[in-house]
Amino acid sequence: MSAGDKIFAGSIPENYDRYMVPLIFESYARDISHKASALSPKAVLETAAGSGVVTRALAPRLSPDARYVATDLNQPMLDYAATRQGRDDRISWQKADAQALPFEDAAFDLVCCQFGVMFFPDRPSAYREARRLLKPGGCFLFNAWDRIEENVFADDVTNALAEFFPDDPPRFMARIPHGYHDTALIRSDLAKAGFSNVTIETKAEQSRAPSPRDPAIAYCQGTPLRNEIEARGAEKLEAATDHAAAAIARKHGSGEVVAKIQAHVILARA
Repeated sequence: MSAGDKIFAGSIPENYDRYMVPLIFESYARDISHKASALSPKAVLETAAGSGVVTRALAPRLSPDARYVATDLNQPMLDYAATRQGRDDRISWQKADAQALPFEDAAFDLVCCQFGVMFFPDRPSAYREARRLLKPGGCFLFNAWDRIEENVFADDVTNALAEFFPDDPPRFMARIPHGYHDTALIRSDLAKAGFSNVTIETKAEQSRAPSPRDPAIAYCQGTPLRNEIEARGAEKLEAATDHAAAAIARKHGSGEVVAKIQAHVILARA
């Protein structure tokens, strides 16, 4: 994993929240918040909170005396998330590395993470940290994208950029967000961290956007894929985005576009 794969800064947080969140994250945030609230946790830690889509979905479902700590490695994402969250004294925001969390053992009933584990350089280490922080009987709830071919817009953009940059195609989407789809590997990594009670659900949803340009902007300018594009020439960002939008339009039409997304939802009990 390159350093640029983990950088969510500049205009990325705003574009991420404006375009990516409604495109692919909101439906899974509703799902994970429903599953999390059903566990009735009083102390919740969220890692890789990003722009706060899960925080916004889950916090209203928690009891008035609950405690919610939202963390992320990228301070700009946390700052943006805090601006999107209504005042709630139960929630605190803290920059933290999921592989070395600054909290006491057995401090939380639930550790949750939406689409963040793919970015962890050492996943068993991060999973051990989650287990360390869980009270006996606590739960680690997270999700991870399935293979890129099951996530149509991500695949469309990746293929379009391979046409646009034939000598050095940007492969961020396939390499990182969709690079951790093997459920056997996920189970193995959790077992290395001491989790033995694990359930995995593969869940398909639909991704919708008002125009082909929206998913093109979402992926090309709202994720670290932007860093890869600009590394090949900052002046090429808009042209690359236009090329991706045109490819989506050819395949899905010029009006509202709809395509499949698919992810694994994992619940591991301490």
